[in-house]
Amino acid sequence: MNTHCPFCKPYEFKPILESNDFLVIEDSHPISQGHLLIITKRHVESFFLTTEEEKIALLKGIEQAKVLIEKKLSPDGFNIGINDGEAAGQTINHLHIHLIPRYKGDSKDPRGGIRWIFPDKAPYWESNE
Repeated sequence: MNTHCPFCKPYEFKPILESNDFLVIEDSHPISQGHLLIITKRHVESFFLTTEEEKIALLKGIEQAKVLIEKKLSPDGFNIGINDGEAAGQTINHLHIHLIPRYKGDSKDPRGGIRWIFPDKAPYWESNE
């Protein structure tokens, strides 16, 4: 536990799901309806520092969160993302996985998905036309 970490403080939010290794909460700044975070209970900054058991638990957490979103919102797809390290955009130094529901029409052209972090490299298909 890290007393300066917002994910380690006594919960100021109500977990949607919880296990021994993870909890699932709504993202406080969602980029789509149903955007959830799967968070390790142990304070660990990087996915690459988790144990094998934690990795397995996190994958189960993603699956369980997906089922909840599907039942409630029926999205057309998902983005799953981890910002691992400051250079990758991580702003809270506690591992968390974004599960972002996607809906037809929510983006003018969703092709390229996470590649849009580098907009000049995202439309790779245009170089083949």
